Amino acid sequence: MPLKLTTVGSVLTVFATTLACVQTVPFESLPDTDSEAVPADVPASISQVPSSLASVTQGPASAVTENLLTCSTRGSRVSAVGTITATDGTDWIVPADNNFETGPKAFDLYNECSQTTYDSLQEVDLDSVPVVEIDSDGEIITGYIFADNYFELYVNGELVAVDAVPFTPFNSSVVRFKVKRPITYAVKLIDWEENLGVGTESNRGSAYHAGDGGFVANFVDGAGGSTVTDATWKAQTFYIAPLENPESVREVGAVRDSSEANADNLSCDESCYAVHYPIPEGWFSDSFDDGAWPEAVTYTNETVGVNNKASYTNFSDVFIGADAQFIWSSNLVLDNLVLVRKTVE
Repeated sequence: MPLKLTTVGSVLTVFATTLACVQTVPFESLPDTDSEAVPADVPASISQVPSSLASVTQGPASAVTENLLTCSTRGSRVSAVGTITATDGTDWIVPADNNFETGPKAFDLYNECSQTTYDSLQEVDLDSVPVVEIDSDGEIITGYIFADNYFELYVNGELVAVDAVPFTPFNSSVVRFKVKRPITYAVKLIDWEENLGVGTESNRGSAYHAGDGGFVANFVDGAGGSTVTDATWKAQTFYIAPLENPESVREVGAVRDSSEANADNLSCDESCYAVHYPIPEGWFSDSFDDGAWPEAVTYTNETVGVNNKASYTNFSDVFIGADAQFIWSSNLVLDNLVLVRKTVE
């Protein structure tokens, strides 16, 4: 499946012309491990895991966008984008293809980079938040969002907003849109990385620490009802890293399971592996069939680590107070690109 490189800057757009003719090689059809076409350090049974859709990369990627956002605030991290070639010859964007440079930015609830730091929702003038019109005769929905680290929100197939901060400092957002029911929410979630291609960041005394993700949202309608993130959402992972051995990824039904992989005290550093899956065409559409996707997994505030984040706690009434839960795929730490969906009548 050709890789689409059209939304992360002009450099990637040029690079896309080279990749347009690349076809995804089935994972099981890699050359025999004694072939010169397979690197010597690829595990002997790599062609057996995890499926024909998966591709494996090892080591760092090459940066093609040095930094999507310049922010002088303390705690800001570089949000670079890179490319890397897998053992099957396919090319991948890491941490993920995204619309940050071209998409509409979500309105800030709390964003230190823009010096927007409301202490509570009562300080926010919601009437000043632009309303994206999907259906002229629809109802107005107001959505409150916190993502670790980055989100892109689609509603009934239309891109409504992208996160204003790709990496850190942690921020939160509010969006408004006018839409008719049924409503399909589709969100691309990216846990960003400092070490491109190996899924790690500098943290807790290690230059190669595996970070974690998390997404919470509350979409409120005019009648006082709301749709919150919980286990009724669907979630599928498409980029798993860092891995000491890609054989630790297994597929259990539709779950891309990395629970057996070590996420602490990694020994691989720059030689870590990653497993990539192609994103299905039209995944954000209201007509896309997500029936085979696994249910989202919920996580506590303590697990995600937000109890000391003002960008979250300042608005706990629309998150905790509304029973919105943090969701992700089955591995909060190793799954770095996750798509989530929910349709409400």
